[in-house]
Amino acid sequence: MHILLTADTLTGTWTYARELATGLAQQGVQVTLVSFGDVPLPEQTTWMDSLPGFDYRPTAFRLEWMQEGESDLDEASAYLESLIEDCKPDLLHLTQYCFGALPVDLPRIVVAHGDLLSWWIAVHGHEPRETQWMRWYRGMVADGIRGASYLVSPSMFMLDSIRLCYAKPLNSRVIHNGRNPLLFNPYISKDDAVLSVGKFWDAGKQVSLLTQHSHPLPVCIVAADQPVDLVRVPLRADVKLKTEEYDVAFRGPQTEAQLRSLYSRASVYVATSRYEPFGMAPLEAALSRCAIVANDIPVFREIWGDAAIYFRTNNAGSLADALQRLSDDRELCRAHGNLAYQRARTRFNARRMVDEYMDLYRRLLLSRRSAA
Repeated sequence: MHILLTADTLTGTWTYARELATGLAQQGVQVTLVSFGDVPLPEQTTWMDSLPGFDYRPTAFRLEWMQEGESDLDEASAYLESLIEDCKPDLLHLTQYCFGALPVDLPRIVVAHGDLLSWWIAVHGHEPRETQWMRWYRGMVADGIRGASYLVSPSMFMLDSIRLCYAKPLNSRVIHNGRNPLLFNPYISKDDAVLSVGKFWDAGKQVSLLTQHSHPLPVCIVAADQPVDLVRVPLRADVKLKTEEYDVAFRGPQTEAQLRSLYSRASVYVATSRYEPFGMAPLEAALSRCAIVANDIPVFREIWGDAAIYFRTNNAGSLADALQRLSDDRELCRAHGNLAYQRARTRFNARRMVDEYMDLYRRLLLSRRSAA
């Protein structure tokens, strides 16, 4: 089986593609990965070196949700069509909506990791102003959804949002994202400290909720969604969580090793997002045995159920109360760390995700052979 997989290097789909491609290659699947956005540095692709049957094709085409993305779409589509003709995959696994409409006779899975319209509604409370570019974007996403053999989403919330905002897909299902638990350390002794990850200016992540009240525990905000290259950020002592000077400590971009250290030392992770198709950072924190305190939005209820503690939707005072409760009751904090860890390990591990995609691949290819 040969899968052509697309991803971009600017969002969480890079981590998703890494887990999926690694798992598929370990099961003997030939994978061709095509990336869009910035061309990654060699340090970001070392995980590919030992994968059997793996081919990587980086590009710098801009992404469909960028204002300038429309101008790159024809060239990016032509490149992908040429690559498909050259390497002859059995199936396309696409993380960009636009490629669902490619004029090629192959089964294609389009994965909804997020979109501009549902993000705007969640952040601003209303649809964006109708412009020529927005009409193009809506039509492009809808065409890609209608062209997909299957639309896959990492959560029911995201799937429902796509159906409501754009088009009803031919077939659809939810396959939750997964991470390899072995990449994280849930056994280190915890600090009495809080961690959150998100760009401070991002209204969708709204980590600023943590700055509106004082807290009984020191808070560390890592102001980046994606880990950066080791070559760009030297290891520093300031990855420590505890601080005697500030109630809230801000950290710049961190390497993967630094982020894992922060997860392993923190006793609490706060998921402040008002918009989240799934939430990879809370999953990584849970695999590190952090108690999860989450904004009360549908996707977090769907993913974490009773394993998280929730604060009133977008309410900084309620968040402060939740952190006070965990500070006062350390046993409650440890118990919720264990609950989150067990839920993450059993429901959201990479092996489960890969197995579910493999099942979908086989069914699509069997249906294609039967139709022939």
